[in-house]
Amino acid sequence: MTSYQTTDWHDLFVAIAGASAALTGLLFVAVSINLTRILQFDFLPTRAVETLSIMIGLLMLSVIILIPGQTRTLLGAEILTLGVALAAILLPKRLLMRRNKDEPLAWTITPIAIVVCGSLPMVIAGASVVAAGGGGLYWLVPGIVLGFTGAIVNAWILLVEINR
Repeated sequence: MTSYQTTDWHDLFVAIAGASAALTGLLFVAVSINLTRILQFDFLPTRAVETLSIMIGLLMLSVIILIPGQTRTLLGAEILTLGVALAAILLPKRLLMRRNKDEPLAWTITPIAIVVCGSLPMVIAGASVVAAGGGGLYWLVPGIVLGFTGAIVNAWILLVEINR
């Protein structure tokens, strides 16, 4: 069944691996170009780490999916573990950050949404693959789309908006 076996997903995850690796490299360049400016703001180094982590998470997800010969249970456990690890590493720091009263609420909500949208679908997909029910790998699609979208938004902020 396509939802729980990786063979039909091979080409998609090869593309995702390439795209996430390229975007990760561009993010490193964006951060290095604007490092002095990024360090002037308390919240931007965290945002840079979150963005890089989501992209590296998508790259790692692609590697996991592309490993040949895995059992369904092992594959699901790996995806679940990756999603939980991303959320456990990124969310606590973000949730503990204080919001300045003069900052728009979106500056707090958007980064949290990006982390949740990049990790929660992996958790659901991993559990679904292990259970062999509930949609399986199809849960990864919104996480991939939203992860890339969030990373692109953050890359724009780190590269362009920071200089306005």
